Amino acid sequence: MFPFLRAGSRSPTTLPLFPLKTVLFPGRLLPLKVFEQRYIDMTKTCLKDEQPFGVCLLTRGEEVAPRVGERDQLVAGAPVDFALIGTQARIVSWDMPQLGILHLKTEGGTRFQVQSSSVADDGLVVAQVTLLPPEPEVKLPESFASLASLLELMINRAGPENFSAQLALDDASWVGYRLAELLPLPLAIKQSMLEINDSVVRLKVLAQFLKQQGLV
Repeated sequence: MFPFLRAGSRSPTTLPLFPLKTVLFPGRLLPLKVFEQRYIDMTKTCLKDEQPFGVCLLTRGEEVAPRVGERDQLVAGAPVDFALIGTQARIVSWDMPQLGILHLKTEGGTRFQVQSSSVADDGLVVAQVTLLPPEPEVKLPESFASLASLLELMINRAGPENFSAQLALDDASWVGYRLAELLPLPLAIKQSMLEINDSVVRLKVLAQFLKQQGLV
């Protein structure tokens, strides 16, 4: 049985959520294009207060609210379901190439568990979350050196500018997170990789997948 995360002892904190059809891992650089008013307002507040927002895997519903009515207005309150383990996203930089559209560069930070959530009048999901402790630092075991070599090759092909400036190919958590981020895994499996709280177990699962694909 995988050592999945459990709620920590920290007090709940309020966090606006941005449910997406992706899994944000700690340390991942995630570009976002924001144009819905609820998320533009959220972004402005996060920038003003220098606070993160939360990214959770969207399991039902759409990232963009559906349009309806003769004026083609967005229905911000359309129902969505999302995973209860997510990751804080810190805004690294932003740009507004045209009015009403924000381009964000975000970075994954601390994982959290949603305790409860509600939907504001504008459709923004606001949650009470418990921040989860980071994984213990573990040096990459020698038995997984081939995974680090494969990851380095994948990073070079994808473009080093799409990753944090400081590569940590000797860190078990960093290598596991980046492989889970880059490999063509089903979203449900990527989510399980986020929820595992043991970097060596995560590497074992990923190594098994890569072996089945004949990549290591």
